[in-house]
Amino acid sequence: MASMASMASPLTRRGNCVRNYGKGYNGRPSISRIVVSQQRHQQQPQPERSRSNDQVTRREIVLRSSEIAAIAAILNLSGKKPNYLGVQKNPPSLALCPATKNCISTSENVSDLTHYAPPWNYNPEARKKPISREEAMAELVQVIESVKPDKFTPRIVEKKDDYIRVEYESPILGFVDDVEFWFPPGKKSIVEYRSASRMGNFDFDVNRKRIKTLRLELEKKGWGSEGSF
Repeated sequence: MASMASMASPLTRRGNCVRNYGKGYNGRPSISRIVVSQQRHQQQPQPERSRSNDQVTRREIVLRSSEIAAIAAILNLSGKKPNYLGVQKNPPSLALCPATKNCISTSENVSDLTHYAPPWNYNPEARKKPISREEAMAELVQVIESVKPDKFTPRIVEKKDDYIRVEYESPILGFVDDVEFWFPPGKKSIVEYRSASRMGNFDFDVNRKRIKTLRLELEKKGWGSEGSF
């Protein structure tokens, strides 16, 4: 008795299923194989925040900033001006720094890496056209008023022929740092300075960064530094 070869049935695709239909027992079509593909979960797009919500958020930030500023004013976080600021008499120089790590001064010993900073020279050797002390003072004032290191607001509170004192106020909390500049007498074109925070023990290098920012702006005008830090 001769055997008959069975014919392969066609594949029918519908949606995500692949079915193989063939003749089974009693001549009825049977499903011999079903392959179901897995669908990937699609992330639902997040709805955009309404414009009103953004406005509320900004309004809250402004209100909270005002509250913080009011608290800072009540607590007097600006601190009190030290009574030893200004040019010292014996010897003539700016004041030394306290033991805290929130002050730098050109009056410190060079070996004090925490507090020492080198003075500036407004007529370095590389400068082709020297300027007078009055011109140097004007350039320094212009840089002080136009630059806001770390967003501190400068305010010149004292100015003499050879001396400038500036109060730098921090945003929001209103902490105040005292920065002094002194043009010593003599033929040398040297500028001494001192930058110190009134409160706290650490300044996270705010005073050093401030002086460096001012120095870089003055270098664009031809100034130089007597050392690096």
